[in-house]
Amino acid sequence: MMDFGDILSQWDTQQREAKKKPKQTQPQISHKKPNAPTKEEKEAARQGYTYEQLMKKQAETSVTPMELWLRRYGTVDKDAAAEEYYEQTKMESREYLRVMKPEARIDLHGLTREEAWARLAAFVTESKNRGLKKILIIHGKGNHSHGSDPVLGEMVHTFIEQDKRLGSSGHPDRSMGGTGATWVIIKR
Repeated sequence: MMDFGDILSQWDTQQREAKKKPKQTQPQISHKKPNAPTKEEKEAARQGYTYEQLMKKQAETSVTPMELWLRRYGTVDKDAAAEEYYEQTKMESREYLRVMKPEARIDLHGLTREEAWARLAAFVTESKNRGLKKILIIHGKGNHSHGSDPVLGEMVHTFIEQDKRLGSSGHPDRSMGGTGATWVIIKR
């Protein structure tokens, strides 16, 4: 069995012997006739150019390292990426959502609770499918309701709480209906 010292000494002797032996290399023999045109020169002559003209033409069409890198890895449009990031973050901002104009509206005046629920469900489904972000539900203040409590306002708030597709909600300003209407954000 050999230990590490034996292996090192054996390796040293092999290295010394390799240095003593002269390297036997064979001279390179070219089978080309003196002054015979190369393959590239023949190609240039076939195309009607001198070899120097062909080299110059190839140099003009060659790709710089920068162009090669850009072709391989592409570029990132930082302005477009920043714009996309801004659009994503502003949708999360409560203030932006509050002042954003509703993209669609539904008026539930004159409907019973069951009719309003069915129409509202269909409206939300359609709005989600269209990719809308904010909708307005006009339910009225209950001034014409028979009884003590407004019917549709309570129903709309219950619907919003139960529907998982809907997010934040609130009342618009007086010009859009005030407390007789509710805006809702549709979740993505």
